[in-house]
Amino acid sequence: MADTTDTRDDGANVPSEAESEALARALSSPLRLRMLRLCAWEARTNKELADLLEVNPGTMLHHVRTLVDTGLLAAEPARAGARGAREVPYRATGRSWRAPRVPNQSIVLLETMRQQIVGVDPADIETTWLGLRLNQEHVDELRDRLYGLLEEFKQRGPDVDGETFSLVTVLHPDLNPPAA
Repeated sequence: MADTTDTRDDGANVPSEAESEALARALSSPLRLRMLRLCAWEARTNKELADLLEVNPGTMLHHVRTLVDTGLLAAEPARAGARGAREVPYRATGRSWRAPRVPNQSIVLLETMRQQIVGVDPADIETTWLGLRLNQEHVDELRDRLYGLLEEFKQRGPDVDGETFSLVTVLHPDLNPPAA
């Protein structure tokens, strides 16, 4: 995809309307989000992704191309596979972290998370649920602090000796009205 971004005064790239729509379509698929997660720290080929996600390689290639075309995946230098065939590994670019929000993004992320935990031992899944009653100033503060903490850990990069984890936080209005 051609670079069709504008630049804000602060130097950050702002996607054009067409690019934002393409990013939104690309990020609206739980399968594609799972692909990005698998390619976050390790480059993987189309075949490796298809095997890991139990998807037909032809179908996977369509999704890989969509992510490459939107700059969410980048091809690394080709390598020889097990039988000498040319393989192209792909790595996530991190662009999804700063991509514009997409319609129904929260629902897509929750479905992605649900798919991610299929087969995980329930004893290995930690959840926290907390009810809060906050004014708008404190909701804004909570969002800023959570985002800041996540950004801090993202900027650190992966620990060489680390194991992979997934973290989902959900902040939503509670349909629990105050007592009369």
